[in-house]
Amino acid sequence: MRKLFRSLAGKLALIQTTFLVVALASIAFTLWVSWQLEGGAGAINEAGRMRMLTYRLTLMHQAGEHADVVDGVAKFDAMVLSLRNGDPSRPLFIPDNQASLDRFAEVELAWLPLRGKLLAPADGAALRHQADQFVNTVDAFVSAIENAIATRTALLGGLCFGLVVLVAAASVVFVSGTFVWIIQPLQRLRDGLKQMAARDFSQRIDERNTVEEFASLALGFNAMADALEGAYRGLEQKVAEKTADLARQNERLAALYDVALMAVQSQPSIEDLAQEFASKISRIAGADAAAVRLAAEDGERLLMLGQVRLPASMATAEACVRRGDCACGEHLETVIGARIIPIRALGEKKLKHCEAAGYQTVVAVPMRTPNRTVGEVELFYYGERHISDEERHLFDALAGQVATQLDNLRLASRDREMAVSEERNLMAQELHDSIAQSLAFLKIQVQLLRHAIKDGKTAEVEASLAEIDTGVRESYADVRELLLHFRTRPGHEDIAHALRATLSKFELQSGLSTHLTIAGQGVPLPPDQQVQVLHVLQEALSNVRKHAGAKSVELRVTQAPQWRFEVRDDGSGFDALTGRFDETHVGLHIMRERAQRIGAKLQVNSQVGQGTQISLTLPPQSRLAALQNLESESA
Repeated sequence: MRKLFRSLAGKLALIQTTFLVVALASIAFTLWVSWQLEGGAGAINEAGRMRMLTYRLTLMHQAGEHADVVDGVAKFDAMVLSLRNGDPSRPLFIPDNQASLDRFAEVELAWLPLRGKLLAPADGAALRHQADQFVNTVDAFVSAIENAIATRTALLGGLCFGLVVLVAAASVVFVSGTFVWIIQPLQRLRDGLKQMAARDFSQRIDERNTVEEFASLALGFNAMADALEGAYRGLEQKVAEKTADLARQNERLAALYDVALMAVQSQPSIEDLAQEFASKISRIAGADAAAVRLAAEDGERLLMLGQVRLPASMATAEACVRRGDCACGEHLETVIGARIIPIRALGEKKLKHCEAAGYQTVVAVPMRTPNRTVGEVELFYYGERHISDEERHLFDALAGQVATQLDNLRLASRDREMAVSEERNLMAQELHDSIAQSLAFLKIQVQLLRHAIKDGKTAEVEASLAEIDTGVRESYADVRELLLHFRTRPGHEDIAHALRATLSKFELQSGLSTHLTIAGQGVPLPPDQQVQVLHVLQEALSNVRKHAGAKSVELRVTQAPQWRFEVRDDGSGFDALTGRFDETHVGLHIMRERAQRIGAKLQVNSQVGQGTQISLTLPPQSRLAALQNLESESA
């Protein structure tokens, strides 16, 4: 029951029920008093009739109207009976106070003797005197009723005033209760919500409320505020953590980007790259010193490529360290990722130079590519050092990045060496097939000239001198042509420009007329492809000049569906079906090797007396790209 009255509905129901009960009781009492007043008024009227009827009966008795007197007495008896018992048809009854009942009893007692005298003959003066006394008794009865009515009228007025006071009090109680039980809790909730909207989650509402509903709301509000405060603090913490994490990620990306730019911004040597990386990683890792070691080809030695802030004695002593002599490279092939080496725990046997220099911790990070172990990065610290997982991943990523760069430099150097070697081989082949043969021919002619001079054969001397002159001129032309070939560069994205320049130079050297035809539209050739194509075409033109005896040369170029170059001459030709032209015609070996280098197909078609046709057909562009990727991977 107490819990019910603590609820807002219970309180409002209690107030309304109390007010309703009091109001109904007041109304019921007012109706009762009004009924009593009406009954008393009816009794007064009836007593007034009794008074009048008493005088009439006295006069009729004196006049001798006996029948009328009997009727009047019967009416009087009925009036007394109605006063005693009340009249259900109208409000008529005697007030229930003792004075009114006593006076009515006196009226009844006084009526009996008067009634007897009225029904019997009597002295008129005595009857009149007795009637006056009876009327006085009735007047006393009326006065008692009037006093009772006055009292009850005053009571009714007081009751009406009480009802007014009750209504006013109920209004005050209802308004104050509404303010205390509803308005104030709602205001506290509103203020709390305003504070929370201003991100002040410390606001709390007193849960000790007399209204159960608002106590529950306060409890829920406080729970919500606690949850929001916890969530907001957790969110701030998470934002701070994410910000710090992003800052670390940015630092890591900046470090990786900085290391990645080392080989892009310039073309450093392996030593310069290692020295720059040692400086960068020592700054990133906060190391007191750093060293970058390269694994030798035999896998048994570690060569120091670069270092920062290492003591000079230690850098000199550890310029080359054998595997097993030092704890740094001892597990290079077996341990994955960065590892911490406690110098003092291992003792002087394994890290004597580090301990002598005062270092306490070494962090060894292997430099690996997907294919091989390049070397190791060593970070030296004077104090104890522990690395987190993030730092371990960062060190591994940086070491992997520089390992790739070092390996790329090694591969690039090997590619350059192979390119130079291949070009030297081609140069040697060209010199052997052109100038060397001409010089051998000149050597033979010099011997013939010497024998002819010794024998005094003038005709043979002149013939040998003519052959020597021709050979010298041929060798000179070959030298100029080779120099022209070696200096050939595309210099333009469109190969047509280079082809026109090549044909123009060929016309100046040979005096032959040339014609260029280009058909179709294709993807431009890469520069390295253009160089090889130009060398093949130049060699073909050189063969025309030397051996064909032609008057004109035509170069046909087809770009689609794939690149095709075709050199035609109207010279003497040769029997290509015999298969012996590779040994007798200069430059065909070189042309085939250059064609194979770019994945192209070289075809030679010739018949005696019908000229020669040499065609170079390149694979489609997609195949060219795949071939280039394959060559780069194999390198």
